[in-house]
Amino acid sequence: MKQLRFGILSTARIGRTNWKAIFNSGNAIVSAVASRDVERGREYIRSCQSEFPFASQPVALGSYEELLAAKNVDAVYIPLPTGLRKEWVLRAAAAGKHVVCEKPCGIGYADVQEMTAACAKNRVQFMDGVMFMHHPRLARVREVLDDGKSVGPVRRMASAFSFLGAGNFSDSNIRVDGRLEPTGCLGDLGWYCIRFTLWALKWQLPHSVTGRILSQSEPVGGRLPAPTDFSAELFFDGGVSAGFYCSFRAAQQQWAFVSGRDGWLRLPDFVHPFDAHEPVFEANCAEIRPSGSRGTQIEARGPNPGELGHPTAQNTVMFRNFANQVFSGKLNEEWPMWALKTQRVMDACYQSAQEAAKPIKLEFKL
Repeated sequence: MKQLRFGILSTARIGRTNWKAIFNSGNAIVSAVASRDVERGREYIRSCQSEFPFASQPVALGSYEELLAAKNVDAVYIPLPTGLRKEWVLRAAAAGKHVVCEKPCGIGYADVQEMTAACAKNRVQFMDGVMFMHHPRLARVREVLDDGKSVGPVRRMASAFSFLGAGNFSDSNIRVDGRLEPTGCLGDLGWYCIRFTLWALKWQLPHSVTGRILSQSEPVGGRLPAPTDFSAELFFDGGVSAGFYCSFRAAQQQWAFVSGRDGWLRLPDFVHPFDAHEPVFEANCAEIRPSGSRGTQIEARGPNPGELGHPTAQNTVMFRNFANQVFSGKLNEEWPMWALKTQRVMDACYQSAQEAAKPIKLEFKL
């Protein structure tokens, strides 16, 4: 079987989870890890290999430039801070490397447009790392939304994604440093709420949005403030509206609710299923499983998301899908479009918040 050879830029913690996903994908491997500190890269590889060992041990490289020049790297996974992603996506595209980029993809829409255009020009695939988009459950949710009777025409959507940043989170975590993560919780968590809303409405853009920064980090130690509590309203044609809340200051939650003329649909765990092996959702008080079977409500409703990286986990499927797309020899043009539209809406929400919740009208052209 063909195997897509991934290089990981940086030793970020999320990379450990996705190392496992790549390991279990069946059609991809990690061949290199780049770090500014080569010894840190070696230790990272030793630690990951001890749990999920590739047949050929990945090589530790002392610079991102060296990784992009490596002949044994076909694609790169970029979990760098948002403020650094544009440069390395552009460099990866120029080097002929396919790109999986964490979200938010860039500081603003213009940056992401440049990034995706560079990938298209160099005939390399671009995808943002939104795992739930690759979960088989989503296809079943689509069936219910589109069956014409369970929910009917959508009237209202609501979603929330939050976790409590405990300990020294507010002092040292890069997600509250506006220099590296200017949109804070909006980019880190609100991205998922916006993505689910646009997906559910078949990529229709809102005609206007409003956003509010409810709290933000303190500008200490030379850093800039970043939102830590954020809410927004999205207004679509036909009287459809959607609201979302994201926060580093509230307990863990990750739910989405769709209200329609004829019924409703609820995902209590739309980002990371509580039960990674048997995820469910609800429509009009009935529990629905991706297989189509129905049963009593499962008990796995705790605060921790389900296991990631196992052979059928959503992040494993994401990397498997990405590798298969590359091997097809064709570019998936929908994946960049998803990122562009999500970024455009996020930018408008943030702009509105900076202008005292002024409604921002949207126009979008690829």
